[in-house]
Amino acid sequence: MFRLDPDPQGMMASQFTKQDSFTTSDRHEVNLSAYVAEDESLLSGVWECAPSREEYPDGYPVHEMMHFVSGSVTLTHPDGTSETFVAGDTFFIPKGRPCTWENTETLRKFYMIAT
Repeated sequence: MFRLDPDPQGMMASQFTKQDSFTTSDRHEVNLSAYVAEDESLLSGVWECAPSREEYPDGYPVHEMMHFVSGSVTLTHPDGTSETFVAGDTFFIPKGRPCTWENTETLRKFYMIAT
């Protein structure tokens, strides 16, 4: 059992975001894994990332439920419609869902990922 702390100690630099996806000179990205299954099929933790934009035309790479602690993200669907999620929102993206992910300010989230 573990508790997800919105301001955890021990966050470490991570590289989940491609360097060319950052949209400002700020390349800040940190993560704290709270749980990793032995086979890495399930992951949970806290992630923070500077403004970035990533396109997933072939679909989001994992099943992910997330809760935003701070910041916001806009997800744009292939038909051009978009949804914006802000601090306090909880939502799920299924693996394979095409979208564009854009956070225009530093984002911090709790996540639960199934591969």
